[in-house]
Amino acid sequence: MLNSKNKAQYLTRKFVNHLMINGKKEKAEKIFLESLNYIYKKEKKEGMATFFRALENSKPLVEVRSVRRGGATYQVPVPLQEKRSLSLGMKWLIDAARKKGGSASLNLCLTLLEASKNQGDCVKKRESLHIVALKNRSFTHFRWF
Repeated sequence: MLNSKNKAQYLTRKFVNHLMINGKKEKAEKIFLESLNYIYKKEKKEGMATFFRALENSKPLVEVRSVRRGGATYQVPVPLQEKRSLSLGMKWLIDAARKKGGSASLNLCLTLLEASKNQGDCVKKRESLHIVALKNRSFTHFRWF
């Protein structure tokens, strides 16, 4: 099990790697650090704490997978492992930030602030996924993969 310092380093490294485009890691790190600075300037809160709260609020607990059985396709809810859950949450945060126009670091800052307050696109995406999984919970007996 990772202690809190190692987990923080792991999550930031992972997030920067998801943020990176065409191997430009320095640029991704700069965008991430600038967004944390924007958070500190706007909210007077520590940027990393806001980042962790946003990540916690945006990561899903279950996902649905399509299973074909007897000529019909069913959406089967499957519980997620921690690693996959974090990865999806990070991707959704970055996608929500990229949809907005303008400065990447400012958009990431705004997205992280929204997600830390349980608002925004990535939290809505998580909630809609959970609703779909809840509606299809009767198909959980199709889980054999």
